[in-house]
Amino acid sequence: MHGKNPHLTTRGDGAAMKTGIVIFPGINRERDMAIALERSGTTPRIIWHKESDLSGLDLIVIPGGFSFGDYLRCGAMAAHSPVMPAIRAHAERGGYVLGVCNGFQILTEAQLLPGALLRNARLRFLARDCNVRVERTDTAFTSHYLRGQVFRAVMAHGDGNYFADDATLDRLEGEGLVALRYTTPAGEITPEANRNGSARSIAGILSPNLRVMGLMPHPEDLVDPLMGGTDGKPLFDALAAA
Repeated sequence: MHGKNPHLTTRGDGAAMKTGIVIFPGINRERDMAIALERSGTTPRIIWHKESDLSGLDLIVIPGGFSFGDYLRCGAMAAHSPVMPAIRAHAERGGYVLGVCNGFQILTEAQLLPGALLRNARLRFLARDCNVRVERTDTAFTSHYLRGQVFRAVMAHGDGNYFADDATLDRLEGEGLVALRYTTPAGEITPEANRNGSARSIAGILSPNLRVMGLMPHPEDLVDPLMGGTDGKPLFDALAAA
């Protein structure tokens, strides 16, 4: 039936883009993520965290929420779930992985991405819009944006303060692995725009092979005019076309 859908995105080999959304106990953004992926022409498979078979999938998404109630540390318990070795193997063989909010926290706890997400600078949960600037566009996640473009996204986190030591931050900068930064609507880096206090205003980073991305804001919250805008949709369009 997929072959008859003119809006279905296909890979270069003509096969439909295959995506999966991983759910841990406490995750609550899987429906939003599914809507975002469907808006871009893919039908995601829902994956329970105790599964280990990810064969045939091109993209694995870990959405936001409060996996395992954020006990111990955000993402720490989820990082040891049975599905994580399969996600690691998927990334190592060149598959795409996207982690948003709690998903980003899980990716850092699983050491698929460097650094850690700490308590917000003012120790308050942030639930508001923010602006992020695209730092590079030659990736499967950002190719439908322009370099330097600022788009609106939604913050909803209490532990979104990205931290890494100076050597790691210098490496991320030097290798061009910073994908997104918090800025003003005009693209300026200011303390006011960086509300959670992230090091160097980092909102999203990439793995060295550019196949894994983690970001704190929620692009899936803005993929339809009925949601208040479509600023986040190009990210999912880019992934579907990768």
